[in-house]
Amino acid sequence: MEALGQSIWLDYTRRDLIASGQLKRLIEKDGLRGMTSNPSIFEKAFADTQLYDEDIRDLSFEGLSPNAIYEILSQRDVQSAADEFRPVYDRMDAQDGYVSLEVNPHLAHDTQGTIAEARRLWCALDRPNVFVKVPATAAGVPAIQQLVSEGINVNVTLLFGLLRYWQVAAAYLAGLEARASQGKSLKYVASVASFFLSRIDVLVDPLLDKVIAQGGPQTALARNALGQAAIVSAKTAYQIFQEFFGSDRFKALAAQGARVQRLLWASTSTKNPAYSDLKYVEALIGPDTINTVTVETLDAYRNHGEPKSRLTEGVEETASVLRSLSQLGIPLDQVSQQLENEGVEKFNQAFDKLMNALKQKSLRHAEANTVNLEKRGIHVEKH
Repeated sequence: MEALGQSIWLDYTRRDLIASGQLKRLIEKDGLRGMTSNPSIFEKAFADTQLYDEDIRDLSFEGLSPNAIYEILSQRDVQSAADEFRPVYDRMDAQDGYVSLEVNPHLAHDTQGTIAEARRLWCALDRPNVFVKVPATAAGVPAIQQLVSEGINVNVTLLFGLLRYWQVAAAYLAGLEARASQGKSLKYVASVASFFLSRIDVLVDPLLDKVIAQGGPQTALARNALGQAAIVSAKTAYQIFQEFFGSDRFKALAAQGARVQRLLWASTSTKNPAYSDLKYVEALIGPDTINTVTVETLDAYRNHGEPKSRLTEGVEETASVLRSLSQLGIPLDQVSQQLENEGVEKFNQAFDKLMNALKQKSLRHAEANTVNLEKRGIHVEKH
């Protein structure tokens, strides 16, 4: 797929993947070119395994809060993964080899809070090949522009709609222009726009099924659009990408060393068992794109994937499906706003669940420590 202009990143982060050497093997043998993380991934790693228990115990004994423990452990993992990818980053002149860490999802509607947190994380990670993930909310868009102007690498996440993608791409260009106006280098400023896919079909398909079940003149339109909303959204986003980064405006920035903001296809594991397990991979291979996959999807592609550049195929069909959705009263802008709201809430819930799990583990370690001390005749004052 790399020969076709697309990079494969892994939508998974856990320390045993790094410590075991498996990540290094994926980089060297499978051509893995990056890695992402999010609150849900860390929640599963910290709460559902014992891999981090010793560190959680030690840090809790130091009196650190669950949030402080999370930041230390997540940053360690991202730094370790970034170090594994650093040879890729160097060899490809900063084109690939990145690892991402998300700002606190509770800041999704707080522009200034997001900017402050992204600055802090960027400094704490202290690696050139990391991204700070910023959600593509209305409040996130101006934060993206400001952070890019400061030379902070941004992975724009929770992107579902075409209008919002247009705003994100515009914010990236404006950030580059602001940076250039200050006489600062553009060469190593990187950004990706992560367009979430499978969730679109999860929301739209039941609406189309209702139309089909009712019968009538719109049945054919609904059948034609079934299972297509995510793919046509992605292909249309790529057309917008080509317009932005083929423009004279961007060419002026490219002459100063600027890089395109690549589209990253996220949420590409198939949710509907009736669809191919590679539905959101094979249809979207094309230049200047990334597909971030789960371990299971990566295994599936290794087993039976058929790499071919398909992203620009079926332009007329894509336009037809978009018209059909509109005619059926399924406006994708409303769908994308609902998915954005739900996405923010899901990440908030995962983050809160993570904080609670760290709190509970810290309390258990503190109680065990108290019992051990009292067994040794040392009285511990309980508060």
